[in-house]
Amino acid sequence: MGTTQQRFATIVNALSADMYRYAYLLCHNETLAEDLVQETFMRAWRHLHSLRDEKKVKSWLITILRREYARQFERYQPEFEDIELDRLPARPNDKEPAEILALRREIASLPLKYREALMLQIIGGYSGAEIAQLLDLPRATVNTRLFRARQQLRKVLGDDGNLPTRCRDAI
Repeated sequence: MGTTQQRFATIVNALSADMYRYAYLLCHNETLAEDLVQETFMRAWRHLHSLRDEKKVKSWLITILRREYARQFERYQPEFEDIELDRLPARPNDKEPAEILALRREIASLPLKYREALMLQIIGGYSGAEIAQLLDLPRATVNTRLFRARQQLRKVLGDDGNLPTRCRDAI
């Protein structure tokens, strides 16, 4: 296996779970999320030479995934299926506590514009400025979306709004 293939395999192994979770939270459809991730990695493979900074690979992949998600709607309007969030694979063979399931349901019920910013912050670990750049929005808009998402989650989390560590890790 050549160095380019090894480099790409390392990227796929390290980030495929995060890409799937992000894709699923965008579309709420397991099959479409898998297709989005596969198409994202196919496009990334074709354009791997254009990746200049290895530190920005996750941002690069998320941008590709978001664009591919938008392309899906240019082609056709998929049917969305309702899925119980306890079927969402976070960690195989774990029994999720009720608070994690409740948190996932609440996050899934957020409007996409709030959910997307929140997931980029939680799953991606991006700052407000980085999210603004990824979503091509003003920083103030991103901060407002994050604030409103947290406000809505306080219903589940309680008044302090702090995510328990095990909840944060399960998202």
